[in-house]
Amino acid sequence: MRKTSNLYKLLEYIKPHKFTFIIGLIFLFLSSIASLMFPWLVGELVDQSNQEIDSVNRIALLLLILFGAQAIFSYFRIVLFVQVTSKAMAKLRSDSFSNLIKLPLDFYSNRRIGELCSRIASDIEILKNTFTTELAEFLRQIIIIIGGITLLSITSFKLTLFMLCTLPVVVIIAVIFGRKLRKYAKDVQNIVAESNTIVEETLQAVNTVKAFTSELFEINRYNVKTIEIANTSIKLGKLRALFASFIIFGIFGSIVAVIWYGTILIKDGNMSIGQLFSFVLYSVFIAASVGGIAELYASIQKAMGATEELLKIQKEIPENITKSNHRQIIHGNIKFDKVNFAYPSRKNTKVINNLTFQINEGEQVAIVGVSGSGKTTITKLLLKFYEIQSGKIIINNEKIENFGLHQLREQVGLVPQDIVLFANTIRENLLYANQQASEEEMIEASKKANAHNFIMQFENGYDTIVGERGVEISGGQRQRIAIARALIKNPKILIFDEATSSLDSESENLIQDSMNLLLKSRTSIIIAHRLSTIKNVDKILVLENGSIVESGTHEQLIKENGTYQKLAQLQFKE
Repeated sequence: MRKTSNLYKLLEYIKPHKFTFIIGLIFLFLSSIASLMFPWLVGELVDQSNQEIDSVNRIALLLLILFGAQAIFSYFRIVLFVQVTSKAMAKLRSDSFSNLIKLPLDFYSNRRIGELCSRIASDIEILKNTFTTELAEFLRQIIIIIGGITLLSITSFKLTLFMLCTLPVVVIIAVIFGRKLRKYAKDVQNIVAESNTIVEETLQAVNTVKAFTSELFEINRYNVKTIEIANTSIKLGKLRALFASFIIFGIFGSIVAVIWYGTILIKDGNMSIGQLFSFVLYSVFIAASVGGIAELYASIQKAMGATEELLKIQKEIPENITKSNHRQIIHGNIKFDKVNFAYPSRKNTKVINNLTFQINEGEQVAIVGVSGSGKTTITKLLLKFYEIQSGKIIINNEKIENFGLHQLREQVGLVPQDIVLFANTIRENLLYANQQASEEEMIEASKKANAHNFIMQFENGYDTIVGERGVEISGGQRQRIAIARALIKNPKILIFDEATSSLDSESENLIQDSMNLLLKSRTSIIIAHRLSTIKNVDKILVLENGSIVESGTHEQLIKENGTYQKLAQLQFKE
């Protein structure tokens, strides 16, 4: 039932190109009919060997015309199927990526990125090959089998009946082999996806791999998978070889049996030599088609298996990120009212516990606490990366649920703890936050983030390539680019999540000097371990086990014998 549903889903991608596809099917039918005419004409040619040369020449000319026609039919059939398949798979690839990128973060918590990449890349390529060649060939073989048996019956019903006695045995064994082949092919496919995941994850974290001298560990981990692929492929190859051997034995055994019985019919005057010749050729065509159709069916099943996983992704419910004509302006008033939250992967572990606090428009508020206290989770909830279990998050006196995701997120700027830059130029990374920003706005934001000077020291300035995930520049430089990127967005709410954690003392001081300018006229939330960076904020919230245990200014909290004072004593040595 599920495979039928998947097939209908795939046909939806073919539907816009149905006329081209139907024309391709017509050429496929004509090509198959041309193939079926070949044995009949060859048989006629053999029977005409004792006749006038004109009769022989006439049939030879018909054969030449037939070959030319078949070449033309085959050309257009392939071209048309390639056009339909390429366009359909491009749409499938686009839809899969579009849905994937719109899925909520909890979807990715249970998935491996390498496997998802493999689904979009290799699985769709398998499907493309299937629709381009294997499906067409499968249909062609069916036409040849049906047409061939019909023509055989016309030629000699007795000999056809004799030949068909062996066919069910071949078909049954072919089906059994086909199932086994499909299973091993799916196993290979899954292991390849797992090996691709290892490559993807290892290369993404290549700095960590090298820092821990884990190259040999990763090589061994990948080698285990490649050996597993090789062993499964060898099993698959042996099964295919056994299948091919059986088909060869079956085909030649059937041919010998047909020739033997046909010779008896010729002696009895019930068949001519030319008819026997045609019959043998038809038998070879049918036997080859029966042998090939099982493997083609296995390949199609393999593609359907790949499609099943791919279409599962499309069935996932995406976030609604569409823009609204009615723009809701965020002023920056934020209120958490008895909020409770646990991550979907750890539903029994509360990260945010009955959390209540308020931030007024334009305030600079810091959130501090030990690791795991829930600081970063607050920012994720503000951006609606996850849904809360209970309580209310209110912005502008409106529940956060009443804001469209696009409207909310475009007015909230985030400088995350783990800075990710794309493998493009610095300019492209900066403008990622606002494609419409001018050159002047980009440079101004870079200056405010104290990034302009070091950018201009590069040979290519703003057109410098930062490398994969920004590995070509230092951690402090990456963070200043990320700060500039957030400022180009000109958000109403600006969140700094450990934004100065990778800066050296000089860079941190430079950022601190311009912090008042950076945070001016916007609500700012600063999450920090370094308490020196938040001395001048309007309010500090101290978080412990997902709840606020203290709040006040630096001067107020440092005098209290509480969590903040203990954190400060550890850092300031007071």
